Amino acid sequence: MTRYSPEVRERAVRMVQEHQGEYASEWAAIQSIAGKIGCTPETLRAWKRQAEPGHREPDELSTGERERLKTLEKEVRELRQANEILRKASAYFAQAELDRPLKR
Repeated sequence: MTRYSPEVRERAVRMVQEHQGEYASEWAAIQSIAGKIGCTPETLRAWKRQAEPGHREPDELSTGERERLKTLEKEVRELRQANEILRKASAYFAQAELDRPLKR
């Protein structure tokens, strides 16, 4: 698999955008330019889609989603700490109850 530098990708995408009007369709422009730079048309089409505004990789989080994730992770930590405190307190009081002398 040939790896292309970010500069080559950007230039190829820019060429498609600049010369698209000279072709019958976007796909025709992509096919022509891909042949000139030595990649497949589908590869160039994917680069163009990635360069579009608002494009986001599936595993990328938006700023709002990232903030929400941080908030939820903090809440989970706090809840785990609270559960640990409650577990220890419960064990302490259960042991104290067992140690207490029986009333007769």
